[in-house]
Amino acid sequence: MAAADEIVLEMTGIRKVFPGIVANDDVHLDVRRGEVHALLGENGAGKSTLMNILYGLYRHDAGVIILRGRNVSFGSARDAITSGIGMVHQHFMLIPVFTVAENIVLGIEPHEGPMLDERGAEARVREISEQFGLVVDPTALVADITVGQEQRVEILKALYRGAEILILDEPTAVLTPQEAGELFAIIRKLKADGKSIIFISHKLNEVLEIADRITVLRRGRVIETVPREGATEESLARAMVGRDVLLRVDKGAAKPGDVLLRVEDLNVHDDRGIEKVRGMSFDVRAGEIVGIAGVDGNGQTELIEAITGLRKKETARWRWRGACSATPTPARCSTPASGTSPRTGSGAGSCSSSRSRRTSRCTTTPSRRTRSGAGCSRSGSSTARRS
Repeated sequence: MAAADEIVLEMTGIRKVFPGIVANDDVHLDVRRGEVHALLGENGAGKSTLMNILYGLYRHDAGVIILRGRNVSFGSARDAITSGIGMVHQHFMLIPVFTVAENIVLGIEPHEGPMLDERGAEARVREISEQFGLVVDPTALVADITVGQEQRVEILKALYRGAEILILDEPTAVLTPQEAGELFAIIRKLKADGKSIIFISHKLNEVLEIADRITVLRRGRVIETVPREGATEESLARAMVGRDVLLRVDKGAAKPGDVLLRVEDLNVHDDRGIEKVRGMSFDVRAGEIVGIAGVDGNGQTELIEAITGLRKKETARWRWRGACSATPTPARCSTPASGTSPRTGSGAGSCSSSRSRRTSRCTTTPSRRTRSGAGCSRSGSSTARRS
């Protein structure tokens, strides 16, 4: 078998069941040496579950994993790493107060006698960084680098530990288009070096650009594995959802109603004291959908938390249905006008669903008692009066 066709990983008949749901059902996947193999599917299709099994985070209920001709079963991520498998998760796992080099060598630090060999660690990180085009300063604090650079650190962590198979879970979700292009260049260098890349995504255009083969999952089952040549966005979308998909949406002109919420001059800092929202003003009208666009980590979460009272704002003027409103707090935002429970009153206010998909927070309009105790200062900002 030619090196380019050498199968380094086979997953056969993989099944994983959680209470009330079959996440993976008789899944078959093989990965060749030096290829980019894309796992494509909608959210909840079972992509991340399958890779968490491979990485030792979950135990499969049935099936076989063969790695370089050997039957394996990983009980932990450490087992997978020792076997040459690395994974970069969608949400990075770095320590902000450590340097880049300290994060990369954490747990397997080089020593000079009883002390950490910082210079040796930094030199090794620079060597790997230059080899694969992962430009990053080993001495920089993680708290001071960009999101794209954080992802490079995660990739370097895996390569430092000898990864030959690298799993990238939704790697472009937090990147700008320019950073995504730089990531693809890095992936091509890794591929040229003989590394195997499993690229988890639901973005059709990216999969067609970077993948050699594409496996489509739907509702926990493999629908097809196809080469990139001949695949189209339309054919892949059909495999993902089981029907033809109109990739272009024709929308009529919006007809919004009166302004329900007006926010003026909103400034918000994150947990590290970094300004994430600066002087933002906007209106939300009845019967409209207001989109907040931007790469993850650019203030979207802090904005929503400030609006729903879950994060302190610096300065802002709030108006609800034209009247000056008290500054939101969880207590005000979770108390329905009827005075019963947040669930019964949430229809009258707002609901914030977290990006982690694990939790959600619902808020409502302030109660009558809260509204009657609120007044407007001369500057227009909201103030709360004690009764």
